[in-house]
Amino acid sequence: MLFVCYPKCTTCQKARAFLDARGAAYTVRDIKLDAPTAGELSVWWKKSGLPLKRFFNTSGLQYKALGIKDKLPPRTEEEQLDLLAADGMLVKRPILVDGDRVLVGFRQAEWEAEL
Repeated sequence: MLFVCYPKCTTCQKARAFLDARGAAYTVRDIKLDAPTAGELSVWWKKSGLPLKRFFNTSGLQYKALGIKDKLPPRTEEEQLDLLAADGMLVKRPILVDGDRVLVGFRQAEWEAEL
């Protein structure tokens, strides 16, 4: 499994503790140091079955500072993916990628059901 996170994020820390408590094997990727590419995000988005908007960290400082909320609707999916890839801090985290299963954000009940 690939665990994409921001190590200082408390939600990511909770998700990691959840995985560790279950003895899950995973590789950690720091989203700030190694942001996902538009191609990776596109694949993960399609596998997740979620709306693309769910991949945006809407509560993040970057999202708010750049006024992304007002800029998204007219953008194409490709433009939105490029925007996400430009700055890892715009991406909702953590992301857990396990084959064809992709979980975005940490909701313990959801992760328990999926894992």
